[in-house]
Amino acid sequence: MISFDQFKLDNGLKVIVHQDKSTPIVALNILYDVGARDEDENKTGFAHLFEHLMFGGSLNISNFDEPLQRVGGTNNAFTSNDITNYYITVPKENLETAFWLESDRMLSLAFTEKSLEVQRSVVIEEFKQNYLNQPYGDVWMLLRPLAYKKHPYSWATIGKEISHIENATMHDVKEFFYQHYLPNNAIMVVAGNVETKEVKSLSKKWFGGIPKKEIPERNLPKEPQQNEARRLEVNRDVPANAIYKAYKMCPKANKDFHATDLLSDVLSLGSSSRFHTSLIKEQKLFSEINAYVMGSSDDGLFVISGKLSDGISYATAELSIEKELDKVKTHFVSENELQKVKNKIESTHEFSETNILNKAMNLAFAELQNDANDVNLEVEKYNLVTAKDINRIANQILIPTNCSTLIYAKKEK
Repeated sequence: MISFDQFKLDNGLKVIVHQDKSTPIVALNILYDVGARDEDENKTGFAHLFEHLMFGGSLNISNFDEPLQRVGGTNNAFTSNDITNYYITVPKENLETAFWLESDRMLSLAFTEKSLEVQRSVVIEEFKQNYLNQPYGDVWMLLRPLAYKKHPYSWATIGKEISHIENATMHDVKEFFYQHYLPNNAIMVVAGNVETKEVKSLSKKWFGGIPKKEIPERNLPKEPQQNEARRLEVNRDVPANAIYKAYKMCPKANKDFHATDLLSDVLSLGSSSRFHTSLIKEQKLFSEINAYVMGSSDDGLFVISGKLSDGISYATAELSIEKELDKVKTHFVSENELQKVKNKIESTHEFSETNILNKAMNLAFAELQNDANDVNLEVEKYNLVTAKDINRIANQILIPTNCSTLIYAKKEK
């Protein structure tokens, strides 16, 4: 159970405070409700570019890391298709340094040509290294546009192509920042050995003067229902043939999300899961195979990905996957099998709550989706899932006409 207090500043900044007296470290997490889905389709990669630009200094703080390191703090950030998240951990006595740093870059990020050029180069290099020149690096750049034809989930957070970052102007960058990096578009969580009264005082002092602005209405195109099997085959210089099958599924806030997540666990969580037992250990068709869900704010993907064993044809590999999916569609999972994956979910959840930063992030994510208190209901929601629910979801989504398949073949020598 994570206890917390909540309040909102006059400028719309939502603040959540979780007190944990067992740790000398305080986590300050700021989640901005902006991700790659909020980009112009001709100017992609901006949310991720800002993840880098936000560390390039603000008007009053030319070097973000230096003052933080002096007080024993650490920081980082990540971007997804739905959100951008920044976090700082500091010793309790140096908490105000974190407030100072985060408020200054929210209020007055330093837009300099030098910073833009430096971070542009970093992002372009990351694009090349991680997506173009790394084995399997471009999988999501191929799979996303195969699965999504209307929704902006059709591009990865890095962007559609390098030219979008290369051609980003200072005007483009400033426009994106002033539309999204606003107090009324953010959720701040402070977790650790702190008092709500102290956090409220610091929040008003450092963030209260930042003006709110109008946030553009999010009017994203809804992805139409997929009614045909889609398929793409590519050849790449990789060590093993791979296959990726993406099925449309519900958003994370949907009541069916927990059953869908457990379905993926039944198939591939752990060495006694169905995929691992049948396809790896017994039949030796795959060297690895996984099923997992995308916990997306809009309609997400249920993904099956596997590396084929040497000498195994794609026809054989795909047929074996289909047979396992047919089993879960035609027969209810046993109570023992279902309880096993529920127990793993519960233990993972409890373990995550031993980390103060995890708790801060989870509170922010829950508040964005619906209500911060949902973090305390997660295990219960998983425990309420029945074998009948899993069977219903399997029959609803694991069908050929709802599937986009990427055949990722190694080049013949």
